[in-house]
This record gives sequence, structure tokens and C-alpha cells, in this order.
Amino acid sequence: GAEEPGMEAEAQELPLGCGGGGGSPAAGRSPEGEERREAPQASVSNGGDEDSGRELVELKVIWNKNKYDVKFCLDSTGAELKQKIHSLTGLPPAMQKVMFKGLLPEEKTLREIKVTNGAKIMVVGSTINDVLAVNTPKEAAQQEVKAEENKKEPLCRQKQHRKVLDKGKPDDVMPSVKGVQERLPTVPLSGMYNKSGGKVRLTFKLEQDQLWIGTKERTEKLPMGSIKNVVSEPIEGHEDYHMMAFQLGPTEASYYWVYWVPTQYVDAIKDTVLGKWQYF
Repeated sequence: GAEEPGMEAEAQELPLGCGGGGGSPAAGRSPEGEERREAPQASVSNGGDEDSGRELVELKVIWNKNKYDVKFCLDSTGAELKQKIHSLTGLPPAMQKVMFKGLLPEEKTLREIKVTNGAKIMVVGSTINDVLAVNTPKEAAQQEVKAEENKKEPLCRQKQHRKVLDKGKPDDVMPSVKGVQERLPTVPLSGMYNKSGGKVRLTFKLEQDQLWIGTKERTEKLPMGSIKNVVSEPIEGHEDYHMMAFQLGPTEASYYWVYWVPTQYVDAIKDTVLGKWQYF
């Protein structure tokens, strides 16, 4: 009878003696003890330090007027969050601008930049389909412009050139050889017309790197380097002859036009004037 109070006291102390001596192993595995040890694991969103690798935060991701509620690991990086946003929105990470108190650093974790539960993550960017949808009208417009350019009438039909070409082929123009490319002759190219309908001859002074344009009135000695470009086009109905212009300035008004250039010399003239020299 004297031992019963002591036994009752020992029985009351068992739940409090999980780590102390004298308790039986069975008592240490009591359901109450297990519940106390597993309590931190149950708190996933706001868990303690012992489970920080799995700690989640609830985020509100906002993109293009759409809102997404996301639970994401607090120890994941900004780059990993971009991958998650990609899976939600289809927006490639490289095209995302993710904002949280400024631009979200990709290399830092959400914990390091102090992201908390309920944080708003703003995303700016366009999907590839959106970009294509915008660019397609631009490409179509460019194609229309090119089509319009192709519809432009040939140079030989334009009024400013027609008044010269309507005079017909000069009687003393040099003969042409269609489908053949030849070197420049050692003599001047002669018998051609200029824009005013006067006779003109072209002399290529290679040793002086000059082009001499001679008319009845005078001879212009042009350094090859002063000629910015050379354009040419076959004369309609007389494709073995070309009309040609030497660009001497920035505008079309600076073009010096020559008509009835034999076709076999066209490429050689261009290469000589523009410094390619492949025919010499």
C-alpha cells in the first residue's frame, strides 16, 4: 500500500520524459511523441529551419492581364522561376522581364531577395507567336513595296529618257556583240548620246585612274574615285545596247547619262570605274 503513490507519480511523468532516463523505449515512440516531432514538417509554406529546402511561398504571377497563383520553393533561383513562368504562359525565359522590387536577378534565390507569401511577381514580354503576328504585317508591307518597285516602268520608257532614245540609234555608234563580255577597247567608246542628245565619247585613262567624258564642247576628266556608282539597263527593243549612268553625287540629278553603250563593254565599264579591275 505504501508503494502505490510512488507508482502513480511515475506513471504521470512518462509523457514528459521523452528524452530522459527511466522511460521505456515504447514510451519514447508514443503517438503523442511522434506528433510533436513531425509538427515542423507539416508546416510546408512557413516551415522552420530544419526543412528550409522544401519551404514554399505563395506568389501571384501577373502577365498580360492574366494572374497565376503559384506555390514555389523559396530556395529556387530567379532562373528557375522563369522556367516555371514559361510552363504557365508559354513565354520563353529569354523573352521575360520578371519584376520584384526591380528586375529579378536570375542567380539569386527567392529567399535571398526576401520574397514573402503573397508577393506579386510582374512579368513583361511577348511570346514568339505574338512577335510573329506583329512582324507578319510588316513583312507583307515590305513585299508590297518591292512589288510596286517591280511594277515601275523601265528606264527606257520614262519620259526624260524617251526623248533621247526616240532619236534612234546613232549611225556612227560602235557595233555591239550580244551575249559576250569583252575588255575595254584601247580606243575611246564613241558614237553615243548624252542626256541632251549630243554626241559623247568615253575614254578610260587607266594610268591616271580617270574617266574622260568628251563632248563637242569640252572634256570632263573625272577621277574614278569620284564616281559613286554605275547603273545600266538594256534598251527595250535594242537589248544589245544599254543606257548607262555614272553617279557623281548623292542625288539622281547628279547622274550623267549615256545612251547606246554596246552591251559587250557594260560589265568592263562597271568593273573599271568601281575599281574591280577583273577584266585587266
